[in-house]
Amino acid sequence: MVASSSTPIISSFSFLAIIASLLTVAVLPATVSAVPLSTSSRWIVDESGQRVKLACVNWVSHLEAVVAEGLSKQPVDAISKRIASLGFNCVRLTWPTFLATNDTLASVTVRQSFQSLGLSESIAGLQSNNPSIIDLTLIQAYQAVVSSLGKNNVMVILDNQVSKPGWCCSSSDGNGFFGDQYFNPDIWIKGLTRMATLFKGVANVVGMSLRNELRGPKQNVDDWYKYMQRGAEAVHSANPDVLVILSGLNYDKDLSFLADRPVNLTFSGKTVYEVHWYGFSDGQAWKSGNPNQVCGTVVNNMKRKSGFLLEKGFPLFVSEFGVDQRGTNVNDNRYLNCFMAAAAELDVDFALWTLAGSYYLKDGVLGMNEYYGVLNSDWSDIRNSSLSQRLSVLQSPFQGPGLSQSRLHKIIFHPATGLCLLKVGWLGPLKLGSCSQSGAWSYSSKKILTLKGTYFCIQVDEPEKPAQVGIICTTPNSQWDTLSDSGLHLSSKTLNGTDVCLDVDSSNTVVTNSCKCLSRDSSCDPESQWFKLVDSTITSTSSSPML
Repeated sequence: MVASSSTPIISSFSFLAIIASLLTVAVLPATVSAVPLSTSSRWIVDESGQRVKLACVNWVSHLEAVVAEGLSKQPVDAISKRIASLGFNCVRLTWPTFLATNDTLASVTVRQSFQSLGLSESIAGLQSNNPSIIDLTLIQAYQAVVSSLGKNNVMVILDNQVSKPGWCCSSSDGNGFFGDQYFNPDIWIKGLTRMATLFKGVANVVGMSLRNELRGPKQNVDDWYKYMQRGAEAVHSANPDVLVILSGLNYDKDLSFLADRPVNLTFSGKTVYEVHWYGFSDGQAWKSGNPNQVCGTVVNNMKRKSGFLLEKGFPLFVSEFGVDQRGTNVNDNRYLNCFMAAAAELDVDFALWTLAGSYYLKDGVLGMNEYYGVLNSDWSDIRNSSLSQRLSVLQSPFQGPGLSQSRLHKIIFHPATGLCLLKVGWLGPLKLGSCSQSGAWSYSSKKILTLKGTYFCIQVDEPEKPAQVGIICTTPNSQWDTLSDSGLHLSSKTLNGTDVCLDVDSSNTVVTNSCKCLSRDSSCDPESQWFKLVDSTITSTSSSPML
């Protein structure tokens, strides 16, 4: 199917025979510790019961070549090391159903697959960078990537992205919902079972995502329950160690039907739900609308359609989100500020889309650049270091089982920078800095923001002046309201009654300015004035003196 008519095919192998042959290409034991994982209420935990936050990046391996992207650009071990060095502890590694169910496809070698697609330049690159992979079968090459990630202490979630290899997704591509042209439920179950069996006992494979972005005219709730429950049971029966991750409807944006009708499974402690959330999920609303209003509406919709599952005691995995990493897309930039605030507030597990800086072949284009990619086009470096640094704050948990190093408190998070509010010295100033050094703040019923363990509270001095810390915290300039539809402005009054909001200047000093973008103005961007009070139990490493 993948190879051309002139390419030799090893068609006599069955999939099970291929699995047996893989004993000669054994996946090395992963160095990931404290696995397998399970769930405890809304948290994913290790064997000791301590929270493990999945901070993943997506690595595409489901396009026409059916080979993990980038192997023609860099050695697989170098890519795995790069992933770990960027702070990701996990990869969501995509695969097409036919890799596991089409014996002919599974037995094609990487070289043959590339030859059939006319990818001569990629063959040369892969021969140079990964000579040990180029003549492996496609399923063996997939295993080699998993093995490399394991050796570098990176967990893997196997994500069934599509059935027929190719880019995802449209409502009419035949891969959208059970019963579509390429989406036979029985074949899908067979594929899940075979992959679960193949990776049983591979320590760094910690989860399996049953299906990416269910969609299209055939989608319906009844069939979702019928087949997703079957798929979950099949995976758990074949490999009881892995987390079983269930996606929703409408391109994995909608799990609202679970509010009144829970999934009925024979096992427990392994179920995770996933959701996707991009800027373009809401068209161009972020660019054309007022960011405060759009953020408030979108976050409320997200909580109604999927976020409620956290309150019901299930982990929620935002398995795809991402932005144009060039930083020039206004819609994406505004969305990301809102996403950062919500992701910190909810402390969700996540997988960034995407690792790939370029593709072997996409939409008929050789070497197509991927501007949502963390890496550049030749996979040699990161595309946007400041954005990667900003996103890194989400990689560490704010709270969860086994992480209660201190009593519950607030951190004051600034989504546009990925930094938190710090008190520097005895009386300030207030600056933005690493959230790992954030002070522990409390927010009282009287709306006073106080540094825990001290008498210090945040106060307004005058407009366009730095915010202050003081110890007389009963005056109006010590009271802070959350303002606007987004709830992300912190507003107070000066002693003469002027309304101001917390803001940040060019030196990351926290100041107070007139509140902006509260109206319906779509040309205004409030990002510098957005702050989120986030619950945390993590002890700060701050060395600032306290009273």
